[in-house]
Amino acid sequence: MKRENKDARMAEIEAAAYALLAKFGYENISMLKIAKAAKASNETLYNWYGDKKGLFAAMIRRNASATLSALDDSMLHQDVPEVVLKRASKTLLTMLMSTNAIALNKAAAGDATGELGQVLNEEGRRKVAPKFLPLIEHLNTARPAADTLEIYLSVLIGDWQIKRVIGVMTAPESTEIDARIERAIRVVQNLS
Repeated sequence: MKRENKDARMAEIEAAAYALLAKFGYENISMLKIAKAAKASNETLYNWYGDKKGLFAAMIRRNASATLSALDDSMLHQDVPEVVLKRASKTLLTMLMSTNAIALNKAAAGDATGELGQVLNEEGRRKVAPKFLPLIEHLNTARPAADTLEIYLSVLIGDWQIKRVIGVMTAPESTEIDARIERAIRVVQNLS
């Protein structure tokens, strides 16, 4: 199978997995159920992903890769660092609050081994946070940039992600995201 055909087929399989995850939860779906929903053979899924954890780890990696790419795009434009920070923050927060990202967080929470959580951490925060460091350095706070970044991300994300995961919050509107970004920037600028 050609690479582009395989990529397209994998995207279809992963879309079926997202749909089943939303409907039944991580623990209540199997590779066979996903294969049937995607109109693929169970053998294909096992050959490509290894097992259910492998499939969801691949989904996490694909989601993280798309986020990193979008972040890179948002940081390309030469602009005032604070404007770039706002644009990158909007990209990040929009992705983190997306239906797919929340579904993957639920899957990681439902994985008793913690393996998906490790993949989520490695592919997510550990790769994304460093991209913000040069932007945070331009805020010129009295604290070390790494500390400021930690505070910034904590204020930016806050409890929104967990509220989305447990179903007590819908995806925020663009204006809510903008207000959250402004608040996070104000908080770190007021650090002494």
